[in-house]
Amino acid sequence: MSARDLAGYRHGAPAIRWPGDARLAVSVVVNIEEGAELSIGDGDERNEAIYEAVERVEGARDLCMESHFAYGPRAGWPRIRAALAARGVRATLNACGRAIERTPWIAAEAVADGHEVSAHGWRWERHVHMDEATERRAIARAVAAITDAAGAPPLGWHTRSATSPRTRDLLVEQGGFLYDSNAYDDDLPYIVETAAVPHVVLPYAFDTNDMRFYNNGGFVFGADFARYCIDAFERLYAEGAHAPRMLSIGLHTRIIGRPARIGGLEAFLDHALARPGVWFATRAEIARAWRAGLGLPEWTPRPCPDGFAR
Repeated sequence: MSARDLAGYRHGAPAIRWPGDARLAVSVVVNIEEGAELSIGDGDERNEAIYEAVERVEGARDLCMESHFAYGPRAGWPRIRAALAARGVRATLNACGRAIERTPWIAAEAVADGHEVSAHGWRWERHVHMDEATERRAIARAVAAITDAAGAPPLGWHTRSATSPRTRDLLVEQGGFLYDSNAYDDDLPYIVETAAVPHVVLPYAFDTNDMRFYNNGGFVFGADFARYCIDAFERLYAEGAHAPRMLSIGLHTRIIGRPARIGGLEAFLDHALARPGVWFATRAEIARAWRAGLGLPEWTPRPCPDGFAR
């Protein structure tokens, strides 16, 4: 078992400046999971049970849950897309392969708008208990589906919640991933040495995330989301005067895309855009900038070994 790094940048972050000498890099992440949630109707072993309320249907197709998730591509995504486009903000779509295979128009629209399409697994599921062969297949299927829908393979990966101990090694072995977001431990990217290859980790965040509208997470009104994200923005913006900082904003089409919540996203974006020295960037752009700032060679994909599909 590898040693845990609890020190991080305690002795000081690298003296890296973001493009344009920005003080803060802001990464907006739109999670595309709808259609990839576990469903007996899709031949999965069980139904997804987490939504606005936690309700488990066992042994039968859960048409109620399917309808809840369908709100995202039908109504939520158009609102989020419009909010980003009106402000010229480019985001990263964190897409499950099965979801984007069913909603290829989302990938096409995202690419047309200049967004990045990264990988969020094949199904919306944890990898922690997968054996190696199963995990290899899941990664390969996600890459293939996103490549077909977006016209290019994903450069980033983020497993739902817990990874397996080998997930990052498999991503690096696959050769097509610039970064992963399977960490929650910092406000900055960092490099890990995996299979002797410098690999970028872009930590994600569950607090500046619309998931907190669910399950007593603390957000009730759209203004709750805006206020919390603005507070995080202001702290990191102030710290960015002396050292690089990154802020991740997590979104879900079925959550923030609701009529009473979308205004919270718009209020946050307007606040952040009014400040000078803020770089709204895709996660791939942030990963490349971090590598460049550290003096690492420009990243290029490596040949894909047997066992993976590119």
